[in-house]
Amino acid sequence: MKHNHVKGLEKNDSIIKGDLEGNDYKVSIVVASFNGDIAQGLLDGALKALGECGTTDIKIIETDGAFEIPVIAKQCTNFSDAVVCLGAVIKGETAHFDHVANECSRGIQQVMLETGKPITFGVLTTYTDFQAKERSLPDSFNEGYQAANTAIRMCSLLKKIG
Repeated sequence: MKHNHVKGLEKNDSIIKGDLEGNDYKVSIVVASFNGDIAQGLLDGALKALGECGTTDIKIIETDGAFEIPVIAKQCTNFSDAVVCLGAVIKGETAHFDHVANECSRGIQQVMLETGKPITFGVLTTYTDFQAKERSLPDSFNEGYQAANTAIRMCSLLKKIG
């Protein structure tokens, strides 16, 4: 999925934006192990992105499912500049998908607002296994890769405007 940016912003020198220089930041990755092969792909993507950013102070914390991610992410803010949240919630035949996906995203947003630290959402919420696998492949569309880059950009941006 291509991200569209506002035309002209990239050429405007008066706009403050984050960069991908991540060697000064401590980053935690919280990964839900449910749907393990997909979670591993997301984790690999996040680690690749952080490596490209020069980030070396990385802690990886594994939890069972996406519902538990927010409480672990909040704890990670005690020792991290940013937290990358990864997992996959794939729709089944019950309402379980809706509850887990909604509460996970709400909880991650709440932690970010309470702590003022970047807590990025790399949790896939897809209708099929195929969609989830497609978003966890080792390419630039990998959602773990995107979430890690966003974490570094947000750390940089917050530092610049702080």
